[in-house]
Formats: sequence, structure tokens, C-alpha cells
Amino acid sequence: MELLTVLFWTLVGSVFSLVGGIALLGNKKLRDMAIRYGLPFGAGALLAAAFLSLLPEAFEGSDIHTVTLYALGGFLVFFVLERCLGWFHHHESHHHDKVHGRRNKTHQALVIIGDTLHNAIDGVAIGAAFLVSPAAGIGTALAVAAHEIPQEIGDFSILLGKGMRPRNVILVNLFSALATVVTALVTYLLGGVIEFNPALLLAVAAGFFIYIAASDIIPDIHEKSRSEGNAQSIMLLIGVIAIGCIISLTPHSHEATDRHDDREHGVVRHTYDT
Repeated sequence: MELLTVLFWTLVGSVFSLVGGIALLGNKKLRDMAIRYGLPFGAGALLAAAFLSLLPEAFEGSDIHTVTLYALGGFLVFFVLERCLGWFHHHESHHHDKVHGRRNKTHQALVIIGDTLHNAIDGVAIGAAFLVSPAAGIGTALAVAAHEIPQEIGDFSILLGKGMRPRNVILVNLFSALATVVTALVTYLLGGVIEFNPALLLAVAAGFFIYIAASDIIPDIHEKSRSEGNAQSIMLLIGVIAIGCIISLTPHSHEATDRHDDREHGVVRHTYDT
């Protein structure tokens, strides 16, 4: 039953996020509006998940210095990946890229590779969070979904703009989204049979989430006009509040830690050792 719960929420955070892109496939104006206001909402959701769920849960499972070190490591790894892979984070400016021909094919590949790797990291975060508690898992999955919906809409726009056929855009994004499901289930299942501390994975995931919001989306808000920037700022705050409320209303890690003694008696428990 727990595995089905993980699968369901992982699908919410990945495959179901494609619905927005598919629904707006033929309406560029609505796509642009969804991206403009959906991305800051997603940034707020990621910040809430990082600071209100992932890091607090990680602090309960490891010492503060180790957690902050791994969070910093996650932040820096994401930065290096972006620099080395030419990772596209789907700013609006990408929609106005005028490159054609072979460079279009190259950019298509970069978007697909970057998005697949991004989705895989999201899956690790969701799987590790569910190892700790339902609250951490659901909160993380919803934060991922809130960020992924406008991002996937952005992916659709970029790939369509690069000359990819709509049918192929849907298929490519579907297979890319499945990376989240695979890595989430693998992380969750391995956590049930291998002795390891998921708190450190949560710290790394928090670093990823903070990087995405702080380096990619928030600077973009500052570049907008005052009215648009204010509207996006409000959407970011709404994202923080929405995910924060969801996290506060779902069961927390205390339920998971109540099963601490089960492993000593040969029963698998999905929590960490303090």
C-alpha cells in the first residue's frame, strides 16, 4: 500500500504535470501566461518544500553541520551541471531564440537531456522524502508538481519553437517525466532494504530546490516591470503559503520514527536512525 502511495504522488509530480502543456498546446498566449505566473508559484513551492519540510526532516535525522554541508553540495552540484551541460531552465527568453537548422536539433537535445536529468533528481527527492514521512513525501511531490507544470509548458513551447512536431513533443516529455517515477521508486525500494540515511538525500534535494528557485526564477522576477514583478512576487508567496499549509496538514515524521524499533526485529521501516 505504501508503494502505491509513493507511485501515485510521484505520478502527480511528474506525468500528470504534462497535462498543462498538452492542454495549452495550441494556444501560445495562454502558454505564455501560464509560464509567466506559474513559474514563480513553483519557485515558492520549492522554497517551502526545502525550508519547511526537507531541511527540518533532515535535521532530525543527522547533525546540523552535516545537513547544511550536503545542502550546499546539492546547490553547487546543480550549478555545475547547469554550466557543464548547458542546462536550459526555460526562461521566457528561450521562447525568442532565433537559432535555426542544426543548432535547433542541438538545443532540442539539450532541453530533453536537461529535463530528463532534472526529473530524475526530482524522483530521488520524492522517494527519499517518503522514506521519512508521508508529509515530507506529499509536500515534496506537490512542490515538484507546482514547479513542473509551468516548466513542462515551457518545454512544450521551446521544443515546438525548435521545429519539433507536437506529437513528438508529447512523447518526448512523457518519457522524460517517467524518469521521476523510476528514480522515486528505486530510491524508496532501496531505502527499505539497504541501511542508509535518507536525511542526507533530503539535504541534497533541498539544495537542488533552493538553487532552482534562487538562481533561476527569482532573478527573472527582478528583471520584470514593477507591475509584472509585483504580480509574480505575489504568486511566489502564494506558492510558499500553499505548500506550507499542505505540509502542516499532513502526517509528519513522528509517525515514521514510531517504527524505529521495527528494524531491530526484522521489520523494514521507512525512516532514518537518529
